[in-house]
Amino acid sequence: MKTLVLAAASLAMMSGVALASSQNGMIAKFNSSARVITLESGKSFTIPRDVALPPVQVGEQVSIQLNDEGDKVTTVLR
Repeated sequence: MKTLVLAAASLAMMSGVALASSQNGMIAKFNSSARVITLESGKSFTIPRDVALPPVQVGEQVSIQLNDEGDKVTTVLR
């Protein structure tokens, strides 16, 4: 029984981490020269030069994937 509880707790914690590593939202502002996307929620993300940036524009829905620490953009999806 203890093993089942520990396994369920581990799975729940891992699921929380996965949710924290992405941000979804509508683009409110986009500065192409600085590579900064600001979502309607007010959160801004600077896209590193080594990350592919698809053609995006204000009003589009995007998903921004972050590294495990949540401090660097790894992928931008439309």
